[in-house]
Amino acid sequence: MTATKELENFSKIFKALSHPHRLGIVIGLYHNECSVLECQNRMCLPQSTISQHLKTLKEAGIIEGRREGTTVCYKVINNFVVDLINKIEE
Repeated sequence: MTATKELENFSKIFKALSHPHRLGIVIGLYHNECSVLECQNRMCLPQSTISQHLKTLKEAGIIEGRREGTTVCYKVINNFVVDLINKIEE
């Protein structure tokens, strides 16, 4: 991967994490993968808002979803983001 492409990827990650709700969602998913409904209950935000934030995080390559019946469970998959969360929590 070229240096420019790496910088573009980091920029996309930082942009996705720059919203406080998305950062909160990612930190929560780092500790416990969960569904949209569980994120909604934790964050006290409307389902549509959570879904939009999850879409942004997924497009940035930060999270992925795994289908369990009719539910999709999300988890953090980006090692760079995991390292950032660990630094935040130190």
